[in-house]
Amino acid sequence: MKISLDHLPESKQRNVARIVEIVHEEFDDALKEAKSEAKRRGRILKIILFGSYAKGTWVDEPHTMKGYRSDYDILVIVNESRFAGFEYWDRATDRLNREPTIGVPVGLIVHSGREVNNALRNAQYFFADIRREGVLLYEMDDRELAEPGVLTAEQACDVAWEHYNQRSKSAINRLELSRFALSRYMTNEAAFELHQSVEQTYATVLLVLTNYSPPSHNLKFLRMLAEDRDRRLIDAWPRDQHRYNAWFNVLNEAYVKARYSKHYEISEEALHWLMDHTEQLNALVQKVCEERLESLEKIAVDEH
Repeated sequence: MKISLDHLPESKQRNVARIVEIVHEEFDDALKEAKSEAKRRGRILKIILFGSYAKGTWVDEPHTMKGYRSDYDILVIVNESRFAGFEYWDRATDRLNREPTIGVPVGLIVHSGREVNNALRNAQYFFADIRREGVLLYEMDDRELAEPGVLTAEQACDVAWEHYNQRSKSAINRLELSRFALSRYMTNEAAFELHQSVEQTYATVLLVLTNYSPPSHNLKFLRMLAEDRDRRLIDAWPRDQHRYNAWFNVLNEAYVKARYSKHYEISEEALHWLMDHTEQLNALVQKVCEERLESLEKIAVDEH
């Protein structure tokens, strides 16, 4: 695995160093607050930069591409799966995305070493790409990650089709439920179902392209991962106006707040705009997935 950040400008290297500092500080604080001795035995084994900043393909042009700027993608590997839980990383995620010196969002994925190695052996391309293209930022355990397994083209095609058929249908159904709720002036219910539609849409494209989608309800995080895989998906969500960003943020909060907070509000105007752009997202994801599936089918035929 690569260890050099020389391909990044000095300002970006400082950002990455700050991310590593915050990850360590917040995890250490979370361990100190654990009530049992067993829950204080967590260790960070590796911190890995992946995605566009690792590959050298990042975009930092807020006045172009509808205001798009690449986010930092970070994989944290811990010693046990219990230490990958929300309670250990909630504050770290929040702090990373409020840190003014970093300037752009940080996507944090946390898994145990066993989970990552199992994913590699099971030929999840997402982790195989990280192993091949990622940059190691910190390491306590110098053991190499597992060698990636390999699926036959036919197996890869079957897996991708299974993901596509299951998730894309759910995404479309959730959008229809959202429209029905809005037609009954049930705006909170419409927002929740729309959130689920967008979540399932991003899960669809991630699973088809990489055989992995993180267990997250954070739409901004899922959007970041998906757009890093195919930049065409950027076109679904304009970022060049404050109200568009604000509406997407309100939708992102809907998973919890639309159901449980009496203070959650979303306008019909916002919902109509979000639904229209969810349809655009669905169309783009369908195109990306169909291209991938067609490619896998062709490779499978050629193998025979």
